Amino acid sequence: MNIHIKQGRLIDPRHKLDAVQDIYVSNGKIAGIGNAPADFKPDQTIDAKGLIVCPGLVDVSARLREPGNEYKASLKSELHAAVAGGITSLACPPDTDPILDESGLVEMLKHRAKQLHLSNVYPLGALTRQLLGKQLTEMSELTEAGCVGFAQADAPIVDTLVLWRALQYAATFGFTVWLRPQEPYLAEGGVAHDGEVATRLGLRTIPVAAETLALATILHIVRETGAKVHLCRLSSAEGVAMVREAKQQGLQISCDVSINHLHLTEHDIGFFDANCHLRPPLRSQRDREALRQGLAEGTIDLACSDHAPVDEDAKLVPFGEAEAGATGLELLLPLTLKWAEEQKVPLIEALARITNAPATSLGISQGHLGLEAQADICIFDPQQYWKVEAVNLLSQGKNTPFDGLELAGKVRYTLVNGEIAYTA
Repeated sequence: MNIHIKQGRLIDPRHKLDAVQDIYVSNGKIAGIGNAPADFKPDQTIDAKGLIVCPGLVDVSARLREPGNEYKASLKSELHAAVAGGITSLACPPDTDPILDESGLVEMLKHRAKQLHLSNVYPLGALTRQLLGKQLTEMSELTEAGCVGFAQADAPIVDTLVLWRALQYAATFGFTVWLRPQEPYLAEGGVAHDGEVATRLGLRTIPVAAETLALATILHIVRETGAKVHLCRLSSAEGVAMVREAKQQGLQISCDVSINHLHLTEHDIGFFDANCHLRPPLRSQRDREALRQGLAEGTIDLACSDHAPVDEDAKLVPFGEAEAGATGLELLLPLTLKWAEEQKVPLIEALARITNAPATSLGISQGHLGLEAQADICIFDPQQYWKVEAVNLLSQGKNTPFDGLELAGKVRYTLVNGEIAYTA
């Protein structure tokens, strides 16, 4: 299909492009920018005047709940939510059921996602078998099956020798390892930040030291092995400072922050709001400000939705017993725009954090609008306000702490591989 997108404000962070230009799509590729290619005849024209035309968003952490947990969400429901949020590519952690530790399971997931003709799905394979932190998986086979990296999701590797060998092996073959820094014994049983709110509410806590001790171990092993590691979901000011210093030393690391932690703090738990039970926990205002500044200055490379749909019953229990997680695919764009406006970050830099930067971390070709690039495009109205209403979200998970909040930034069209996958 040939599509002519006309008069939109084209923003492509990778190529430093910010101008009102037409864009031409043909055979799933970007065939022209500014000027139409020879003999181009559009099958459809999209009037994007007053709208932003940018690369399709790339999300590095979206739990799709399939296979194994379809009662929480299905692949179909979550990929529909993704394109509604302008997300054209996403990575899913390996903690499905069964766990993504065999090539056949990865191939099945990719095949099922491809049949839906929605967002591109890039699985992260399990770093250790069954995520038990004991025996390494066959990383080469998983890579051939379609994995773009290896992770433990929220499962720790207690044995540092196993972690060391995993990073040695990954470094040898150039694989990227995705790790969430959390010391398991300090965090065991905890549900909230170790601060005044948890004390007042009588909740079991997870101290900042649980993050920084694990981070120190990971950074030391990275220094020794030369492995490439992506640090998932930083949550503390101390963690940001450690990453900043490690980057200055030249370590091959990147990191992300969830959109939830850019806007919420421990005080948002209020009177035991289970939708604010997240992992890692919401921390202090000082931590939030450090995360916001870290993302603005580039110490933190990118923002993600940390999408985790949960069935309603799992949230309708006491806070300490509730399942952690929040839905976020449809909120990644507007919450990133809200952060950018409050931090005075230029729009092109804000969009880089959710397009080019995550694509680079995943090692995929998406996240930009260069000629002959795959036509994954998000077209949105930056001035249109809309009210977050959980019941109207396309995700099967309705668990969001932002229910009722009015946000700017409404996706109007999403193109995946040159085809219109969503229209508002």
